[in-house]
Parts: sequence; structure tokens; C-alpha cells
Amino acid sequence: MYRNLSEFIARLEREGELQRVSVPVDPVYEIAEITDRMSKQPDGGKALLFEQTGTPFPVLTNMMGSDRRMAMALGVESLDELTRRLDDLLQQAVTPKNSLLDKLRMLPLLAEMSRWLPRTSSSRGECQQVVLQGEEASLDALPVLKCWPCDGGRFVTLPLVHTLDPETGIRNVGMYRLQLFDARTTGMHWHLHKTGARHYEGYRRAGRRMPVSVALGGDPAYTYAATAPMPDNMDEYLLAGFLRRRPVKLVKCITNDIYVPADCDFVIEGYVDPSEPKTVEGPFGDHTGFYSLTDEYPRFHVTAVTRRRDAVYPATLVGIPPQEDAYIAKATEKIFLAPIRLAVQPEVKELTMPVFGTAHNLAVVSIDRRYRGQAHKVAQGLWGAGQMMFNKYLVITGEDCDVHDPDRLAALLRRAEFPRDLIVSEGVYDVLDHATVTSGFGGKLAFDLTEIDPSAPAEAVRVPERFELTPGLVEVADGLAGKWGALLLFADDAVEQKPDLAAFLARNPCRGIRYAVLFDGHARTMRPDELLWLAAANTDPRRDVECRDGVLCVDARSKRPGIAGNPSRFPNVVTSLPEVVRKVDERWAEYGLGERLESPSDRYRALLLSDKAAW
Repeated sequence: MYRNLSEFIARLEREGELQRVSVPVDPVYEIAEITDRMSKQPDGGKALLFEQTGTPFPVLTNMMGSDRRMAMALGVESLDELTRRLDDLLQQAVTPKNSLLDKLRMLPLLAEMSRWLPRTSSSRGECQQVVLQGEEASLDALPVLKCWPCDGGRFVTLPLVHTLDPETGIRNVGMYRLQLFDARTTGMHWHLHKTGARHYEGYRRAGRRMPVSVALGGDPAYTYAATAPMPDNMDEYLLAGFLRRRPVKLVKCITNDIYVPADCDFVIEGYVDPSEPKTVEGPFGDHTGFYSLTDEYPRFHVTAVTRRRDAVYPATLVGIPPQEDAYIAKATEKIFLAPIRLAVQPEVKELTMPVFGTAHNLAVVSIDRRYRGQAHKVAQGLWGAGQMMFNKYLVITGEDCDVHDPDRLAALLRRAEFPRDLIVSEGVYDVLDHATVTSGFGGKLAFDLTEIDPSAPAEAVRVPERFELTPGLVEVADGLAGKWGALLLFADDAVEQKPDLAAFLARNPCRGIRYAVLFDGHARTMRPDELLWLAAANTDPRRDVECRDGVLCVDARSKRPGIAGNPSRFPNVVTSLPEVVRKVDERWAEYGLGERLESPSDRYRALLLSDKAAW
């Protein structure tokens, strides 16, 4: 693996996966706009190293933003290698040991596992070559990005946040964004469901100040491990050691008793005082493609900033997919499929979370179906398992369906019968979900396609040659009717009341149509994958999905606050300012990045509801 982040950067450059930008660029907006254009290129474009940022430190973005770079970050040629390694490991671990010889055969495995355990060192690490304490411990020198115009400030976006359980001392490493308030304080954005928040509550009950250390950089395996859905109380650096095939070397921080990787680029040490009132944090242009809006979170106080002499500041951009986080999520699908089979659902064969479902909103699984109703078991089991509890829409197929093949899925979904093939439930949501009126809780919907024969004749699709528009509708698109059995309806943006879909279907008799999805009129220019993103993000199945005479009707419009059943706040999509887009257009030749790439924001600006973070 890599001794430090600079070694990974050198590998990226040797492999043609990195482009340097040697002219001055601004960490406020400009770096984000360039990165957004690059990350939406086929196969994720290239990693970017911005060498002149107005600070002493270069900025690295999009470092894991492709399948190839993700595999390189984890030290393999293909992520399938990690799937096989973990499958083999778990198979050896759970196979019954009936004889002494069988038990002795476990010794090499145990010895290998012991080598993955993190090791502590009494000496200082490379991350402590430069130490600033007390009044000198300032965040002002860091090239912290501001990405989107309605962001509440500048945010650290790839932090490895280290906390300790106040009772057991067990370490957790999570990725929780940090909003800079001033040179020595930030927000600490850990959600209610996260381990960091649980630790915080423990310190609050004990009446104790909570030590926190935030690392940046180092071996990219650390960054991945901080995002991984590890079981509570299991050390993320054990996963990093498994990925690296060697232990993580840890050193003690200068002003608290937390241990961090010795080879990190920066370490921000400090504390959170649970006796302090929480502070307003946000908005923030998030991985959902929408702003997460203001809320109250703890304040993190900085006591020291340490770094390598040659430190590189790593950052990621999140927003409308695809972005770098989509490739990190794909790695998680592969690495954690074996543990899901072992610990939760042994019948699960494949799992994928399509990019435009932004991880939590949409998942597709295939299962080894052996009995009637098994899909119900799988759905309820997955909705209660780790971060899968945040899933909103789940598609379940038989094991003979390739869940990565849209044509196979279309053949099944077009033949579905409603409400027969629906599994309806309620449960926990990610608090970033903006469609539900009850934060962190909403409806869940699964499609049980396990009994459908894709080779059986499907009902022929027949739609009117010309649709009769009912009040509130401005357009109907039937381009997906033949393959998916879907009609796309677009509403008049000026009309608050939901168009009557039942009346539309009654006036426009159709055959073979299984889905009628209603969008805002301003979404008419979006591609089908973009409409899937909007539909998954803007709906709560409890309120927005109903079955009408065998047709699943979905209201995927933006939800106007103040109307009964709608959230009190509804966020905007994230787009760059027109003047930032013009600036990057004008400077593109200077960057040395080849032919000018178009700004994605020019496309998505049509979706804006206002000039603020929320409607």
C-alpha cells in the first residue's frame, strides 16, 4: 500500500490518473466548479492536484472518483479481489472445526489477522513534523473549500473524526463534515444515528469534556475506512489493516490521549464540550444533490494543529450525482456483500445501489428464493441492518437476474402487478432525507419481483396517439412506456395543487402501463437517470405513492412547504453561481486540462426553486 498520501499521488500520476493545475485557483467556489466538471466525465475523469491555492498547501480532489482509482486506493487491480478475499476469510472463519487438525489449520489465518491490528508507537509521527498549539493553532492557513453558493461557510469534507467511547475507550473513526466558524472552532456534524453522536451523549451524561482529533490524508485506505459501514465498536483501522495487508501505525496526539495514523498529512486536535449550547450549522450542498439545511450541532474547539512538512490537503466535492462518493459507495457494495450474507441475509446474492439513488434512496438485490414470501423477510431484514436501515426504495429479484443490467430489471418491472408485488413499511431514514415530514422517519417500499418470469409475454403497451391533458399538466412523455411501462407527466409549476392522476388515466385509457410519475414542469429537460434521482429524492412513499387500478402513481414534484403533509422546509438543488461558471470558462485554457468541459450547473439551474438554500 502507500506510506503516505504523496506516494499515492505519485502512483496516480504514473498511471495517467492525475492532472495538475499549476496556476492559482481559489478554494472558494473555483476548485469546486472545476472538480464538478471533471467528476461528471465518463469513468470519473481524472484526479486533480491544485498546486497554488493561496495557502502553503496544494489541494487534491477526485482522488477516488473512478473504479480504477478506487481500486488503486485500496491496493488492488479490481475491487472483485477484495470481495474474494473477504469471502475466503469469512468462509474459513465460519467453517466447523471438528478435529484438532482442522483447528491447527486456523493458526495461519489467526496469525494473518493479528498482523492487521493497529499498532501504537511511543514516538512522534510524520503527521507531527510541524506542531502548532495554543494561540498558534489556527485553521486559517488550510485551503478549506467553499463549494456551493448557499453553503453556510467553508467545510472540511474528508475529515477522519476520531472519538472514544467514554465507558470502554473503544475508538471510532467517522467522516463528519466540519464547518469553519473561525480560526479555532468548527461545527461537528454527527447525525443522531452515528457513533460519534452516541459518544457525545455519553460524555454529556457523564458531565465530561469530549476529546476529538480530526486527521486528514495519509494512506487513502484510512479515508475509505472512515466511510465504511463498520459494526459499532469495531475499529475502522482493523478494516484499513485488512485492506493494506499491514497494520496502521498510530501515534498519540499532542493535546489529548487519542491515537491517529502516523502518516496523515494534518491532524486537528481539540474537544467538544457537551455542556455548551449547540450552534447553528449549515446549509451544505450535500451528496443527495440538494442542500442539507441548517440545524444545531456541537461546537469543536481546536487545541493543536499538526502536519507533515510536505502536507497535501485532501478534499471531496459532493452534489448532484455522479461525484466521487458514488465510486466509494460502489466499493462498499463489493466489500460488504459477504458480511451481509453471513450476518444478515444469507440468501442475498448481489447488491447494488444505483448512482442516481444516492446510496440510501434506492437499492437492488437478487436473492436465492426458495419459498413464498421470502422477499418480505429480506426487505424487513435489510431495513433493520446497519446503514441499510436508511434505504427508501428496494427492488428484489431472483438470483438469475443481473442486478446491474437495466434491461433485465426493466423486463421484470414492466411485468409487475400492483399492489400484489409491493411490500409497504415504515422505518428509519437518513436525517438528510428532505422529502419526509418527520425527520429521520418515513415510508419504505419494496418491489417483490422474485416470482416474475421475464420470458413470459408482457401485456402489450398501448397509449393514446395524443394525450388529453387534464388541469395542472403541461406535458406527457411516453418514451419509456415500451421498455419500462412508464409514463412521465409534467406539472404546471405555477399550480400548487397536485394534478388529479386518476382523472388523467381515466381520460387517457392505456394498456401495459405500470407507472405514472409526476414531475415539476421545469424537469422536462432532464434525462431518465436524472429523473430517477429526483423521483427517489423528492418522495416519501407514505405520502407520494399510491396504486390506481394497477398503475403505481408517484408524485415526484418538489413539495411546497405549508401544504398539509409536506415538510416545513424543502431544499434547493446545488448549482454553481453563473459568475463562477463564466470565470472558469474564461480561465479554462490556463488550467491545462485540455478541451473545455461544460458546466453541469448550466443544465441543473432549471431545477432551482429560488435563489436560497430552501424554497
